[in-house]
Amino acid sequence: MKVNVNEIKPGYVIAYKDRLWTLVKGEHVKPGKGPAYLQAELKCLTDGTKLNQRFNTSETVEQVHLDKENYQFLYEEDDRLVFMNQENFEQVALPRSLIGEAARFLQEGMVVKVQTFEGRPLSVELPETVVLEVTQTEPTLKGQTAAASYKPALLSNGTRIMVPPHIETGVRVVVNTREGTYVERAKD
Repeated sequence: MKVNVNEIKPGYVIAYKDRLWTLVKGEHVKPGKGPAYLQAELKCLTDGTKLNQRFNTSETVEQVHLDKENYQFLYEEDDRLVFMNQENFEQVALPRSLIGEAARFLQEGMVVKVQTFEGRPLSVELPETVVLEVTQTEPTLKGQTAAASYKPALLSNGTRIMVPPHIETGVRVVVNTREGTYVERAKD
């Protein structure tokens, strides 16, 4: 669907130069001389490259709508992650690179959203947070809790994060999957 560049917002997916791009940032500029334009920061959905592009405000671009489907993570095989479609139970093996660093937070049975375009998977979106157990951390020193300090902790999936001093070994914590940071103590 063709849309004017004034209508696209961050998160929109467009077809440009025979590739699919998502708009990361867009700034409308009206210089003192010359026509107004949109200074856009685009990210390629297939290989992750970035592109800074200037679009004239009179231009149109092809907006693309991606399909989002729920898939369940089954297991890892070599450098591929195997998922099962929740509707038709079809299995698909995706490269680990499609998820990137967030793959370390995948847990067996976890439901993720897979974005596809014309049946081809483009990206995998994990839940915003996961609950993991702290398997190793330093003991709290007396008086250390008065300052807003953090200490390193090793989680059950092998990831190292910084946690508040009151968190001990064996405690379950909520972790942000996008940033890999401590959110709060798990309420269970």
